[in-house]
Amino acid sequence: MAKRTFSNLETFLIFLLVMMTAITVALLSLLFITSGTIENHKGSHFFSTTESSPVTQGSTATQSSTATQSSAATQSSTATQTSPETSTPEPPLFQNFSGYHIGVGRADCTGQVADINMMGYSKSGQNARGILTRLYSRAFIMAEPDGSNRTVFVSIDIGMVSQRLRLEVLNRLQNKYGSLYRRDNVILSGTHTHSGPAGYFQYTVFVIASEGFSNQTFQHMVTGILKSIDIAHANMKPGKLFINKGNVDGVQINRSPYSYLQNPQSERARYSSNTDKEMVVLKMVDLNGDDLGLISWFAIHPVSMNNSNHLVNSDNVGYASYLFEQEKNKGYLPGQGPFVAAFASSNLGDVSPNILGPHCINTGESCDNPNSTCPIGGPSMCIAKGPGQDMLDSTQIIGRTMYQRAKELYASASQEVTGPLASAHQWVNMTDVIVWLNSTHAAKTCKPALGYGFAAGTIDGVGSLNFTQGKTEGDPFWDTIRDQILGKPSEEIKECHKPKPILLHTGELSKPHPWHPDIVDVQIINLGSLAITAIPGEFTTMSGRRLREAVQAEFASHGMQNMTVVISGLCNVYTHYIATYEEYQAQRYEAASTIYGPHTLSAYIQLFRNLAKAIATDTVADLSRGPEPPFFKQLILPLIPNIVDRAPIGRTFGDVLQPAKRKYRVGEVAEVIFVGANPKNSVQNETHQTFLTVEKYEATSTSWQIVCNDASWETRFYWHKGLLGLSNATVEWHIPDTAQPGIYRIKYFGHNRKQDILKPAVILSFEGTSSAFEVVTT
Repeated sequence: MAKRTFSNLETFLIFLLVMMTAITVALLSLLFITSGTIENHKGSHFFSTTESSPVTQGSTATQSSTATQSSAATQSSTATQTSPETSTPEPPLFQNFSGYHIGVGRADCTGQVADINMMGYSKSGQNARGILTRLYSRAFIMAEPDGSNRTVFVSIDIGMVSQRLRLEVLNRLQNKYGSLYRRDNVILSGTHTHSGPAGYFQYTVFVIASEGFSNQTFQHMVTGILKSIDIAHANMKPGKLFINKGNVDGVQINRSPYSYLQNPQSERARYSSNTDKEMVVLKMVDLNGDDLGLISWFAIHPVSMNNSNHLVNSDNVGYASYLFEQEKNKGYLPGQGPFVAAFASSNLGDVSPNILGPHCINTGESCDNPNSTCPIGGPSMCIAKGPGQDMLDSTQIIGRTMYQRAKELYASASQEVTGPLASAHQWVNMTDVIVWLNSTHAAKTCKPALGYGFAAGTIDGVGSLNFTQGKTEGDPFWDTIRDQILGKPSEEIKECHKPKPILLHTGELSKPHPWHPDIVDVQIINLGSLAITAIPGEFTTMSGRRLREAVQAEFASHGMQNMTVVISGLCNVYTHYIATYEEYQAQRYEAASTIYGPHTLSAYIQLFRNLAKAIATDTVADLSRGPEPPFFKQLILPLIPNIVDRAPIGRTFGDVLQPAKRKYRVGEVAEVIFVGANPKNSVQNETHQTFLTVEKYEATSTSWQIVCNDASWETRFYWHKGLLGLSNATVEWHIPDTAQPGIYRIKYFGHNRKQDILKPAVILSFEGTSSAFEVVTT
């Protein structure tokens, strides 16, 4: 290849990027201190009914006189390693029955909804600016009748489970419950919503994507996960499990069909689709047949909400959970009630809900080609769309279809799950796994690296620098930028990852901390004839099929026939994607993001077969524990600082700036604008709290009854950040057709940061109330 010369523009860009990097490195050095202040806020609101006549109720704002001091000093993140607590005694279990002890629990884990980057698209500037729905942790505990063995599965409305999150949860579980809940019998799985807060990671790639480590969000997530497990633990009762399976049509496409076609034709011929359409539903009831909960596993990316969204929400799978829980918990507000429904992730790596497929947004023509690029504008113009009029409509269409199918499978589930509970877990150094390809030939995994196709993004969310998927050669321009800033990748890592052209040799970067994990969890939990494989990343469709088949065959070879094996994705630690060896050759996004090299899937198959064998032969105790992963004590602070909130002159927090109209019809939007404060001040509230309520006046009891909160899909809470601490909060209620005629009002709840000279900051609670308005039917 001829030596490339750089244009004046390219030379200027190189100079500019090098200067920016130097500044960034200097800032990182300054910020390489323990992450920030933990703000605990007391005096939180539990919203009960309030007695007040709508005639006398005006637009009001109230300020709480209670303030919680917020330390001005930076606290060590080692504070998250809690001191031992008193071990919780195990309640006596009724043993004379056939089935399992079952406990379900749900708790809020939303974290920051403002001044934090959203996790999933890695798009700079996609900061949270409000909330569409709450995020929840949903926990399910199963124990044998005598209590001797038990398992925990937790599905969490977050992008993925970080290693730091899991280690902290396990540490606190050990402090509270002793050896009852452990690394081998607890699975933490992220739903993979791309509309949740970031900031809860410890490896540098993810810290950069998060724009810092948010101890506030991290602590709130840990607390929510633990609370959901505590609730499930306290609510355990004798019950039965049933399993059912069925296809879900019309909600998926394969977003990398040209990669899928690289798999052997003989293998592809065994399947009717290039996505896994089967949904597996686990039904939980008590011994009287009363509903307790469900877990659904289905392969779909929660990216119906695209990267232009700024409202925290749980996307399509969260909407399915919302519909199912509202159906079963009649009379309860969202996020409340005894029935818990989790729509968990599976082998979703190459599966998109944007079923209209990729089109050039500037011309309308299809861009379903090997490089996902458009004739005019290139790959940045190639974007897939969902079935709705907008992204929210698409989210609800996809979520409703999943809910309806799960409801059918739940109602008809008759195959009882029986048999012992078991679990197996290992920590593995994924950078150095010897993979036996056959009886005579072996290969090995690689130190982590990301390819050029990673920077291209996908048709669900394109990258910002016009990189192209499917590149098997590097670019001298970007190679020069990388070499100047980060150093050159070694020949060893380049050779190991071929044909991937390495953009970022993350496995050879260790400042301020390693950029990617070396130590990874592999884990299987068995519920009788159901095996849950906990995958630390995103398997593609064919990767998931191969793993399921291999694990099932391993069980069968040791006498455990007809096992149902489910892929549970985004578990325990995040390691990006896992493509097949054949898909890896095409180097589209999923392959370029397979960080341990071309033999990653084969390594996982080997490791999970080993776990299955240990369970089947009752030799789990002989498994090596493996090298324990690190827990870093010092992390980079968020780049967005905490500042004092201010109200306009003559106003106070919670004052109404734009009142509601006097009358609305169903189908219209009631909107009220308040004097606001930064919502991140409210992170450490008690769980199941809200930024808003919609309340209906009941004349018979002369009280206001809450009909909606910020977990309701018909409400929106927008935070508009101004200058010098000024901000507004907009509350919208999209009045549904089911709304009853009557008198309503909207309330806003917030917290403002106040700091006097030479004094620590304090957090003050306030609320605002709209004037009453009437809702009428059409």
